[in-house]
Amino acid sequence: MMYALIPLLPLFSFLIVGIGEQWIKDRAHLVAVPAMVGSFLLSLMALHDVATGQAVNVTLYTWLTSGNLDIHIGISIDRLTAVMLILVTTVSTLVHIYTIGYMHGEPGYARFFAYIALFTFSMLMLVMADNLLQLFVFWEAVGLCSYLLIGHWYERASACAAATKAFLVNRVGDFGFILGLFLVWYSFGSLDYATVFAQAGQLASKTTNLLGPFGGTWDVSVMTMICLLLFTGAVGKSAQVPLHVWLPDAMEGPTPISALIHAATMVTAGVFMVARLAPLYNLSPTAMTVVALVGALTMMLGATIALTQTDIKRVVAYSTMSQLGYMVMACGLGAYSAGMYHLLTHGAFKALLFLGCGSVIIALHHEQDMRHMGGLKDKLPVTYWTFLVGSLALAGFPLTAGFFSKDDLLVSSWSAGPLGQVLTICGLVTAGLTAFYSFRLVFVTFWGKSHVDPHHAGHVHEPSTTMTAPLMVLAVLSIVAGYLGIPAFLEPVFHGEGAGAHHEGSAALGIMALATLMGLTGIGAAYYLYVLNPGLPDRLAQQWRAAYELSLHKWYIDEAYDRSFVRPTLSAAQGLWKHVDVAIIDGAVNGVARAVAWGGWLIRLTQSGQTQHYALGMTLGAVVILTVYLLL
Repeated sequence: MMYALIPLLPLFSFLIVGIGEQWIKDRAHLVAVPAMVGSFLLSLMALHDVATGQAVNVTLYTWLTSGNLDIHIGISIDRLTAVMLILVTTVSTLVHIYTIGYMHGEPGYARFFAYIALFTFSMLMLVMADNLLQLFVFWEAVGLCSYLLIGHWYERASACAAATKAFLVNRVGDFGFILGLFLVWYSFGSLDYATVFAQAGQLASKTTNLLGPFGGTWDVSVMTMICLLLFTGAVGKSAQVPLHVWLPDAMEGPTPISALIHAATMVTAGVFMVARLAPLYNLSPTAMTVVALVGALTMMLGATIALTQTDIKRVVAYSTMSQLGYMVMACGLGAYSAGMYHLLTHGAFKALLFLGCGSVIIALHHEQDMRHMGGLKDKLPVTYWTFLVGSLALAGFPLTAGFFSKDDLLVSSWSAGPLGQVLTICGLVTAGLTAFYSFRLVFVTFWGKSHVDPHHAGHVHEPSTTMTAPLMVLAVLSIVAGYLGIPAFLEPVFHGEGAGAHHEGSAALGIMALATLMGLTGIGAAYYLYVLNPGLPDRLAQQWRAAYELSLHKWYIDEAYDRSFVRPTLSAAQGLWKHVDVAIIDGAVNGVARAVAWGGWLIRLTQSGQTQHYALGMTLGAVVILTVYLLL
């Protein structure tokens, strides 16, 4: 029961800071940070217990029991959960500390701490869930928190629009997710992981005729339907094509929450869900293929878009989208431990890159356009060197954590068969693009001639220790995380089924060498274009205008969605408002009111105030009544 405090400590922090916001104000961190440190220490204890064979399974609260339906809140900690707990609590603790400096003086200081505590609680309950319903409840709670945090600066129209976009896009994926839950319950009679996994083999060959109600025939595997429906939720949460469009807009929120979303919480939930449900996905080759292809497409699309972005945070955001594609692709190829390994190392260097972006933004008085930066490496030395470490890890530079995890992922993918080999080649190409845009970001921001606003150029300095200390910790983790034996630790979770690949043999060595070569080539190309020939990128952009515009405008996917869905929806809503709400509903209600008013006006004509008129009316009425009585 002690481990229930892992999520409960952030929850208590949320309640105390949230309820006492008006009194606690700029002292919110005095509650929030110790709570997160406590949660982190308990997570370390849980990791130790799991490593020594002491798995944790506890039912905390029975919510509802009806017949075979047993809905409860429980915690289950195995090796997969344990490493996720370490990731979430580590990054969240560092983000909490970083926020002290980043949000200092903001009017919503306490509210922001309350929301990130709630966000952390929701993610911890999600990964500790022992059943699909609990996972779904906190899956939705994570979405709610992202909405609140992306829209933290709600006085900005752009922040409100970005929060709404993230919320709505994720509802599309979550609709499929909840259909998948219904199908799991219908098929297994339970939503508990243990029960579902135990019975999954019996359902592997079961099919259903989707066109039966319409007199047609289309037999589809029930397991495939379950996996694909659940995967639609992951497509939304983990920003996979075609539901990726919310992720870059989420940059409207404060930078600390960008780091938390991209490194340890919301976007990792989808990858975690697929890995957690590996016993189901392993039984559906069709679903696995779809997962792998979607991941590969996302991987390449995100990288091509990141090449030309000028907003410092958006470059890193599209990098996240691309790296998530790697992880999803690996899971789709059965390399679950390789995908999770990359998720964990990525959490360290991606948090580092986002928090580094935040330091630059604060130093430049909230400037985010790379074209208005340059020459900052001497003025922001800690930020520069830590950012460089994060970029090297992202590029897969030898001896960094990203080098080991990406190589493990690519070698494992190659071992998965013909499809895996094709997608590995795509991954190698993307590795070159990743290195290029990572160091384009480094060189344009920190090297070369300064393009900083003259009004601020003389005041650029390193931020406070509460912001630089987390950067240094994450820089160390971005290197040492590759040496912790994570794939071997996770392998028992997946029972050795595609869990990883041994780095031996000519094919494995060749892929590792190619991945390193592609990374070094990308770094060299960025150096040549942005350091040695800084005017060349603009000339190439003019020469290859169509390709440049395609990347700059994100393949025009947002514009396509706007024309295909947003505008027709708004037009339909406006039409319904004018022709149904105003003309029919309001018309009917207002018509009744007008009828009553006209009736009152007509009756008023009979009221003259003259006694003789009333006497005459009574007499005539009596004559009419008497006449009718006599005639009938």
